[in-house]
Amino acid sequence: MNILTLVADAQRHPLDHGLMESISALTGATQCVWLAQQRACDFVEVTPPEAWLPQLSALIAHLPIDWCIQNAEDRKKKLLVSDMDSTMIGQECIDEIADMIGIKEHVAAITERAMQGELDFATSLRSRVALLHGLPINRLEDVWYERITPNLGAKELIATMHHHGATTMLVSGGFTFFTQKVSDLLGFTHHHANVLLHHDGALTGEVTEPILDHLTKRSLLLEAQERLNLTTSQVLAVGDGANDAAMIEVAGLGVAYYAKPFLQQHANACIKHTDLRTLLYWQGYDDDAITSY
Repeated sequence: MNILTLVADAQRHPLDHGLMESISALTGATQCVWLAQQRACDFVEVTPPEAWLPQLSALIAHLPIDWCIQNAEDRKKKLLVSDMDSTMIGQECIDEIADMIGIKEHVAAITERAMQGELDFATSLRSRVALLHGLPINRLEDVWYERITPNLGAKELIATMHHHGATTMLVSGGFTFFTQKVSDLLGFTHHHANVLLHHDGALTGEVTEPILDHLTKRSLLLEAQERLNLTTSQVLAVGDGANDAAMIEVAGLGVAYYAKPFLQQHANACIKHTDLRTLLYWQGYDDDAITSY
């Protein structure tokens, strides 16, 4: 049984009954179930999407609505694997470090090219980290406390999935200094990232090898899936950059979150207008089931 779920930015354009009726007729849905009034709605037992997907896309193209089509079986995922920078948090940590020491423009340009898939990730990371040579480690604490904030819905996403028995894993091409803190803040089960090397209280401009890259992210997802004895359909992965494509492709539900075009092409669904709670609505959780603790 296929389910279509729409999630809207309700402040800009709430879901209204007229639109719901049009979509029900278009998709042949047998039932509409509100997950959040005027924000999220399930269309149950829709007909095969090949027949109506182009019309749906045209109907909501100019509306702040994110949507997902999936099979009802294994809809509630047992494993979440997520990127960190610009996904769980609103910043790129290395760019914020660079900004604090006055070299953000140079570092951010390299970051952007890597995220777009124009540069090899490992090479780009080494180049950016080299520019941090000599930076006192305590400046990383300043970045954390002054600049890093979780994205809207991140706490609810992790807390709700944990409450329902899921395992959550934060995997980042960034640094363990930050993944540890984000993991503790949001409550992830596990976290993985690159390790910044330091000596006498200052960064050496290097990271430990091998670098955690797109292939490592995929391997970590598959290893966790096997360890937990899960099927592919029980796994959710989310990220925003080219470095996330490999893990997005092997998840049952791979989501591109405010992502670069390259990643959107590899995803099952895209979040372009709403927040991370959308990942809960897409799993069938309603507002009464969503918690932040």
